[in-house]
Amino acid sequence: MSFLPTSPPLARALEERNYSDPTPVQNAVLEPAAAGRDLLVSSQTGSGKTVAYGLAIGSTLLGDAEAFGRAGQPLALIIAPTRELALQVQRELAWLYKHANARIIACVGGMDPRREAALLDEGAHVVVGTPGRLRDHIERHRLDVSALKAVVLDEADEMLDLGFRDDLEFILKTTPPERQSLLFSATLPKAIITLARSYQRDALRIEVAGTPGGHADIDYRAIRVYPKEAELAVVNLLRFHDSPCSLVFCNTRNAVRHLEAILLERGFQAVALSGELSQSERNSALQALRDGRARVCVATDVAARGIDLPGLTLVIHAELPNDPEVMQHRSGRTGRAGNKGTSVLLVPVSRRRKAEMLIAEAKIEVVWAGPPTQDEIRALDQERLLNDPILTGEPGEEDAAMVEALLAGRSVNEIAAALVRVYRSRLPSAEEVGDPNFGRDERRPARAREDYAPREGARFGENRDDSPRSDAPRHKSGPRGDTVWFRLNIGRKDGADPRQLLPMLCRRGKITRDEVGAIRIFDSETKVEIDADVAERFYELAKAVDRDKIVIEPVTGEDERRPAKPFAEKASHAPAPYARPERGADERPTRNFDKKPYEKKPYEKKPFEKKPYEGKAPREGAAPYEGKKKAYEGKGKPFGAAQPYDPVRSDRDAVSDPNVSFRPGAKKPYAGKPGGGKPFGDKPAFGGKPFAGRAAGAGKPAGKPFKSKKPRRDDRG
Repeated sequence: MSFLPTSPPLARALEERNYSDPTPVQNAVLEPAAAGRDLLVSSQTGSGKTVAYGLAIGSTLLGDAEAFGRAGQPLALIIAPTRELALQVQRELAWLYKHANARIIACVGGMDPRREAALLDEGAHVVVGTPGRLRDHIERHRLDVSALKAVVLDEADEMLDLGFRDDLEFILKTTPPERQSLLFSATLPKAIITLARSYQRDALRIEVAGTPGGHADIDYRAIRVYPKEAELAVVNLLRFHDSPCSLVFCNTRNAVRHLEAILLERGFQAVALSGELSQSERNSALQALRDGRARVCVATDVAARGIDLPGLTLVIHAELPNDPEVMQHRSGRTGRAGNKGTSVLLVPVSRRRKAEMLIAEAKIEVVWAGPPTQDEIRALDQERLLNDPILTGEPGEEDAAMVEALLAGRSVNEIAAALVRVYRSRLPSAEEVGDPNFGRDERRPARAREDYAPREGARFGENRDDSPRSDAPRHKSGPRGDTVWFRLNIGRKDGADPRQLLPMLCRRGKITRDEVGAIRIFDSETKVEIDADVAERFYELAKAVDRDKIVIEPVTGEDERRPAKPFAEKASHAPAPYARPERGADERPTRNFDKKPYEKKPYEKKPFEKKPYEGKAPREGAAPYEGKKKAYEGKGKPFGAAQPYDPVRSDRDAVSDPNVSFRPGAKKPYAGKPGGGKPFGDKPAFGGKPFAGRAAGAGKPAGKPFKSKKPRRDDRG
């Protein structure tokens, strides 16, 4: 081993992993001049930065000790931009510090914060997390950073691009000023340098020169495709390379869902990875790739940083990235740690200029070619079958009896044909795609499925117009002879998609796409044209209802919307057009040729004449109008001649008793309180003593203090 860290437990972990040749960035951080200092490191993706800063902070955390003591307040804080990168850093540091008995905890968004708080209460030596979640724990006093000895910012340029500057500054301000700071980034823009000057002390700047033309271990290829055949080209590329782990990048979440559905329908073991998924779903997808349960991952740029998948040898850019830096980060998921990889860019005709600009700015060498053809994929399938481990080795004792039974009842050719069929049945079917060649005078060959071509101008991953086209030209590889029509119980209202129906028909009926003709989608049903030579076998295999409850039955009857021959009868290449019955001479409508054409008369505007108002006509039986009525004379005295109020005086009845009403139905006058009361003005009271008044200046006589009848709250029982 050519390099050894100062800490023996770390050296022991590297020996177990067979780390004999360090990368340039790992050699740079282990130089004596970098020991214990703040570092500002720039290195391209996939260069081993995680192990590099794990070794750089080893001497700071452990010192001369062989292992850590009891976990308490964190000694190191690692900040990563994405959740997947943070969890990956935790796994890398776990094996690196395994012999040092380090307790490493991850705090990332999307996970249960209460569980993370419980783990922090138990103590940790190293905490790895995303900026937002770490700041939340610090503000809630769950994470104590007062004892930190080292802080590492991984992929700092990406964190600034994602808008984490405020969170980073908050975290760095709360850490002790004497801690060691390491800042790792693929590039060093001005914002990164400003951040380093503010929070680092006499930092040593280390720039590891990248390989000219990008990664030397990555083979870049640009594949010319038609815009409508991007998904088909992805299928052929996956079949051609047959990588144990592949990563397909799209620009939007909708495109990820669309492409994942296409690959799953064609039989690929695919998973999706995008920002709309929960953290548990994203972890499950990555774990399926690591375990081998899935071989293809369709993802957005959330997987372009820091993801390290074992066996990842193929990266496909289904949609071109927006800038060359993103393209290099995407491609950097393969060709890691000295392994070889392939990065493929799908370039439609309309995106050729953008692709050339990206390639020129990234300074990489690209090989231009067309998509893999069906013949090339079949030739590779034959080679892989001959080299398959299932054909090597001696049969076991349990298999010997079965081998003898097969040889006794079948010929060698029949057994070999059965083996080939079994091998091909496990592989997705290759698609027929064309190569535009980007030539102005070259014509595009006829597509295999013009009957369900997407609408003009539709982008990859967008909705398509699946309405059938009866006038579409038939492809040269389709059925040329007689055909039979079949009906499916799903239609346009059920979301029927010909791109998904075609592989389903081939899978259920054990036929090839060359034996499938037109696919016509209606509102509630779909009609499919099958070659007559394989129609009976297709129906026997496909009539069973699958998991999607799709029923396939032959077209029978004469009242169909589109005429087709009954099952088992020969049908023409396409349904005959509807013939309108002839009418008799007496049934034909006659036309009146003597009718004069319509003549538009000029508009004549009459002058406005105002007529005098004659009044409204009186109603039948009503009295004639006699003019205004006389003034209201009313009863009683005129307004303003009111007399002083006298409760015992009445104009009608001289009743002195105030309890007696003035007239029937009237209210009784107020008689005052019995026994006395204050007079109102100069009027006498209804009883009691006359009011003598209070002397001028006399105050209110003192009375008894106010005593509430309601007991106080303190007096209640």
